[in-house]
Amino acid sequence: MSPFTLEGQTALVTGANTGIGQAIAAAMGRAGAHVICAGRSSCKETVAMINSAEALTLDFADPIAARDIFTSKPVDILVNNAGVIRRNDSTDFTEADWDDVIDVNLKAVFFTCQSFAKAILARQATGRIVNIASLLSFQGGIRVPSYTASKHGVAGLTKILANEWAAKGINVNAIAPGYIETNNTEALRADPERSKAILDRIPAGRWGKPDDIAETAVFLTSPAAHYIHGTVVNVDGGWLAR
Repeated sequence: MSPFTLEGQTALVTGANTGIGQAIAAAMGRAGAHVICAGRSSCKETVAMINSAEALTLDFADPIAARDIFTSKPVDILVNNAGVIRRNDSTDFTEADWDDVIDVNLKAVFFTCQSFAKAILARQATGRIVNIASLLSFQGGIRVPSYTASKHGVAGLTKILANEWAAKGINVNAIAPGYIETNNTEALRADPERSKAILDRIPAGRWGKPDDIAETAVFLTSPAAHYIHGTVVNVDGGWLAR
């Protein structure tokens, strides 16, 4: 059997209705997994792309929305991709915008990981977690204070959970995407000056594609990565190396 197969595994991907989450769900389906496509919005389009899949409504405005999912659905792989962003000058940033982002991007990630791990340990099984971090897990960004704080937090959570759970059969890793062609970056790509400035900084000379992230997620959840723990993998075309 290939060390890169997910045959016989069940994967839950959050934020799977579009963009990077949709690409990850589809790639895991191609690798042989049954995929639970979770999102606040409909995931029907994503489910239709996958041989064995189902949709699940999850809204992480409630950070513990997934607390009961893993007791009713045995899941082997968890991908925490769902996230939100709010933009404003730090002097004008509101408490509501801070809380909304931290709840979805950080608090929900922790409590979803916790619920998943409890179920895995109760089953005496093994599990794989991939958290979606960001370049802003390492850099400050501009006008996105809660997003930056949340993504720094995701990198830290990935490491502490790996420290606690690696010896118990649960791999916890993260991916830090660079500038990827998604709906979230459409405005940047449509601005010639901004797009050129970004491309000039990327050694690979191109924007990333959702599949660049997706195939990395498949690798990190496959048997080939069984000895990788607590790592944040930069998939950024070389951005952070510049």
